[in-house]
Amino acid sequence: MTTSTRGATSPAVLVLEDGRIFRGRAYGAVGETFGEAVFSTGMTGYQETLTDPSYHRQVVVMTAPHVGNTGMNEEDRESHKIWVSGYVVRDPARVPSNWRSTRTLDDELAEQGVVGISGIDTRALTRHLRERGAMRVGVFSGEAVASEEAMLARVRESAPMKGASLYEEVATTEAYVVRAQGDKKFTVAAIDLGIKGMTPYRMAERGIEVHVLPATATLDEIYAVNPDGVFFSNGPGDPETAEHPVELMRGVLERSTPLFGICFGNQILGRALGFGTYKLKYGHRGINQPVQDRTTGKVEVTAHNHGFAVDAPIDTISETAYGRVQVSHVCLNDDVVEGLQLLDRPAFSVQYHPEAAAGPHDAAYLFDRFTSLMNNVLMEGQRA
Repeated sequence: MTTSTRGATSPAVLVLEDGRIFRGRAYGAVGETFGEAVFSTGMTGYQETLTDPSYHRQVVVMTAPHVGNTGMNEEDRESHKIWVSGYVVRDPARVPSNWRSTRTLDDELAEQGVVGISGIDTRALTRHLRERGAMRVGVFSGEAVASEEAMLARVRESAPMKGASLYEEVATTEAYVVRAQGDKKFTVAAIDLGIKGMTPYRMAERGIEVHVLPATATLDEIYAVNPDGVFFSNGPGDPETAEHPVELMRGVLERSTPLFGICFGNQILGRALGFGTYKLKYGHRGINQPVQDRTTGKVEVTAHNHGFAVDAPIDTISETAYGRVQVSHVCLNDDVVEGLQLLDRPAFSVQYHPEAAAGPHDAAYLFDRFTSLMNNVLMEGQRA
């Protein structure tokens, strides 16, 4: 709830569900907001983070101390709006400096009604979340500030992330097409579970015409576009609630259509194959996470935003209803499953974001891998 739009001098309070309290100044909109407190380690790319639908219902703590230096622009948005529930920074930039900047971050947060807080010790908050784990949080400013007991009660009444079904809240309601750049080589049906705008663009760069479909799309609607491949996007919420996408993916696997999933799509593939998922203590967020591609031995610096992971055995090949599956990628920080690859069907997925918005370009090859997969299936079909 937002009660006013600006209040840089207004006091603000951040209250964690375990009772820890931080006091600072209002940043962006003034009022109250609730969500899951998570931290992002990226030192750049805050505009892409804010507009990533995967951050829906999360209050993002920036570990970089100085945020807002480059302002906001029209080119770097990953969707049509800011999705974070709240924003926490230590030292916001007073004046942005960038030739593409059209407004300040503070103004954009205020205009979109995003309640934030600044001037707190984000390093102490991050260390607390690493020790205690991601948890519910509330940010209060202006007239929303009340007694500590009352604010804590409000936080504990808010909805937890575990068990939350959120992907339909961020997905498109109408199908749309992103045309191939240059000669069209393939057609892909992309299931929008919270897709970032750069993702279909990266495919279009490779001659792929992308039909972005709502999360509620049926198998018939997928195959009505005559796809050479099917893509399942990133998105927010608990994958245990995503029954429709799981069944949809199983239908694609049964037809042996080339399939690629990222982030939430990786978790959906895990569930479709019969693996479980679980909530990480504090998740992976930022643009500097080390991942090893076990199929090549290469180590990549990658962009992440996930609080859940697939529970699959890392060092053995698993037998599933759709053939053999191996864990193709692992996080070098904690051995979390970061990718799956089917050995008997043309399907794979990764837990991170290869579109490099914002983030490193180490994983861009995954779009080429998807293109090669579709090309190989097409050539086999021609030979048959």
